[in-house]
Amino acid sequence: MATKLNLLPWREMRQREMDRKLVGIGTGAAVVMLLLVFQAYLYHSNLIEVQTGRNNFLKEEIKKVEKEINEIKELKKQRQALISRMNVIYQLQGSRTQIVHVFEDFVRLMPEGIYFKSLVQKGALLSIEGTAQSNARVSALMRNLDESNWFTAPNLEVINVKNEGTDRVSQFKLKITQTDKSAKKGQDKSGAPVPARAR
Repeated sequence: MATKLNLLPWREMRQREMDRKLVGIGTGAAVVMLLLVFQAYLYHSNLIEVQTGRNNFLKEEIKKVEKEINEIKELKKQRQALISRMNVIYQLQGSRTQIVHVFEDFVRLMPEGIYFKSLVQKGALLSIEGTAQSNARVSALMRNLDESNWFTAPNLEVINVKNEGTDRVSQFKLKITQTDKSAKKGQDKSGAPVPARAR
């Protein structure tokens, strides 16, 4: 007589056991994954925090450097202003005797019969307006100025002959440039050419 075995309860138990194992493995894997993700999050958060600290440190250092650069620029401006002032002072010291030589040369070089009405200086350029008894005296004045150590490039702009009472006079305008030829020639600055007198 054949014996009949019922394997259904054993199969169900085995299936439930396998399901429990799969659930356990899945749960364990999920926990491990969560731990790994959390660890990676902590690691990256730490890296971000460190980098943020470095960035803040660099920003503070950059602000300090920019402040120092601005201070250096301000010091350079002050230095340039001082140098400009010193140059002006040196120029004034070097040229304060020139005005004496200029007027002394005017007196020495001016032919008789020449009268200045105005003298205007702009930088090194002198503009002169005056009257002369004749055109020859104006020519003599220009020759004398050209030979002077303190003037160069006389340029006659206007000359007009007019009647003043019973006299005929030449009204003129000329421009000359103030210079120092004696320094270039190595001559004594006090020396001046003897003026040529107009006939």
